[in-house]
Amino acid sequence: MKMSLAEIARAVSAQNDISDYDDVNVTNVSFDSRKLEPGSLFVPLVSQNDGHDYIADAIKHGAKAALWQSDHDNAPSDFPIIKVDNTLSALQFLSQYYLAKINPRVVAVTGSNGKTTTKDMIASILSTQFNVTKTHDNFNNEIGVPITILSMEPNTEMLVIEMGMDRPGQLDLLSHLVEPDIAIITMIGEAHIEFFGTRDKIADAKMEITHGLKEDGVFIYNGDEPLLRQRAKNLPFRMLTFGKNEDNDLYSTNIDSEEDQTSFTASNWDAKFTIPMIGSYNVSNALAALSVGNLYRIHENYMIQALKDFSATNNRTEWIEGNKHEKILSDVYNSNPTAAKLVLKAFANSDTKGIRIAVLGDMLELGDKSKELHESLADSLDPSIIKSVYLIGDEMKYLADKLSNKYEPQSLHYFKTGDLDRLFDQLNSEIYEDDDVLLKASHGIHLEKILNKLTEV
Repeated sequence: MKMSLAEIARAVSAQNDISDYDDVNVTNVSFDSRKLEPGSLFVPLVSQNDGHDYIADAIKHGAKAALWQSDHDNAPSDFPIIKVDNTLSALQFLSQYYLAKINPRVVAVTGSNGKTTTKDMIASILSTQFNVTKTHDNFNNEIGVPITILSMEPNTEMLVIEMGMDRPGQLDLLSHLVEPDIAIITMIGEAHIEFFGTRDKIADAKMEITHGLKEDGVFIYNGDEPLLRQRAKNLPFRMLTFGKNEDNDLYSTNIDSEEDQTSFTASNWDAKFTIPMIGSYNVSNALAALSVGNLYRIHENYMIQALKDFSATNNRTEWIEGNKHEKILSDVYNSNPTAAKLVLKAFANSDTKGIRIAVLGDMLELGDKSKELHESLADSLDPSIIKSVYLIGDEMKYLADKLSNKYEPQSLHYFKTGDLDRLFDQLNSEIYEDDDVLLKASHGIHLEKILNKLTEV
């Protein structure tokens, strides 16, 4: 992006006169003074830490200007400041202005599982024919979505936006912010059930992604989920479904899972598609992406290659070689009961010359249902297939108790939250060449530290 301060001031309804700085241009926007690039507009957000306290650091790192919340004193007098009522709202208004200026087609993706992978697959497919900008990492909330929008190059034709949520109303705000041409729900699981109470309420909140959908927009959703079928009945939009069942508009057939990839055919084409990921659950994500590609008339040959070559965001499910030449199935970014059961199923079906070892950490934000949902993983763990289990986190104690009658004591290891060093020492002493190791937990457990130790040279 490149905008003058005069243009930005108009977009955010500045409260002060910035005519002395009208010709100052900014080339990007940042809310983190530590990661700021020269030429940035610094947006000091007010949360646990107040970004206004870091204005000197932002200037030091090359900020050209900054927004400034009008209820804050001590604004720099010799530096371009745009005063606004609320810096977060101003960031959102500025992103809406820039989105309208660039005017790309917008594809918005949400879901309890698979939204990041689906976003990456869609972007890969669309990139075969269009200039695409997609959500970076997990910038998927009321701060991250505007930052993604403002990162667009002027030639962007397609914007693929991931939208996360942890409370009612959040997707309503984000959907109205971007006004998508296509809205996608990958699935409904138990993620954030602590805040919603039931899957029905999670489904209600996920449906908010349609609130800002353009009148001629398309709603694409997982038709295998009755909660979505029920809620989609009376929507005034064109709708497409995907899934495993044959009553979907696009469904999968002939799924073939291998060690590091999954192949399948789809009902609309005779061709075979291959994704560089394990697990039949990732086929549903691919079907959502193929639905988008089909809408934009992308030839199947391009989509075949795009899915084969697409690059998933870091820390998603991927095989990595450890320093003892063991195979590590890493999925340390996030976890919830649905996702954990799916990856355990895929892990149990992997080919191995050694033994399978599962390392599972707490699944966070499950509220009153935490005990029940952690215990529910026991059905996915068979000692004849997954020989050894390591559990870490206060909530995983429920699963440890549940497994105590299923696994021998020497094969079941439990550690309290934060006891990563002791877990690593025991785990590392058990691993041999050709073993398979699964790492799966919510990010707050920080199993990436175990992954780093297992792979460091």
